[in-house]
Amino acid sequence: MYKTILVLVLLLFVQNSNEPVISWKDNYRLTWSDFKAKPKHSVSSVATTASGITFGFSIRESDKRVISFKTEVHAHFYPKQSWYKTKQANNYVLGHEQLHFDITELFVRKFRKRISLLKTNNNIANELRDLHKRINKELADFQNQYDTDTDFSRNVKAQLTWEALIEIELNKLHHFKSKN
Repeated sequence: MYKTILVLVLLLFVQNSNEPVISWKDNYRLTWSDFKAKPKHSVSSVATTASGITFGFSIRESDKRVISFKTEVHAHFYPKQSWYKTKQANNYVLGHEQLHFDITELFVRKFRKRISLLKTNNNIANELRDLHKRINKELADFQNQYDTDTDFSRNVKAQLTWEALIEIELNKLHHFKSKN
């Protein structure tokens, strides 16, 4: 007899399952109208992109042995948690924010690649959870490094370097891209 166990893990910015999301697509670029939260005037940032990895998996068991597993991994943008200051925002800043979302997609692809290397075993649920935790840590560190290196988009040369880097990295992992 087969038994299927379904686990859904939502991390980073999702607090409400009814919250609208925008899934990453290579043919969709964010617009300022996607940013729905109230701006935070107490901080120096011009905008904030709330994006993250949504992850779920199911495991199929037979006689208390795991015989297979499936996963779903998505890059999501959270409009109700993303904001911008209208008087300071421009298309250049929007490009910086778009790259944050693209970086989330990059780490989704890295995550899918790592999942593809896993072998079915009785500890797969723990392996998937641990991998998810690690990829989210790496994503957060990478996002912080991006903001540091570009000085939150103010360093134009660094911004261009990061844009080229992310495009190259996304292309390297095109087999793992999110479906449109």
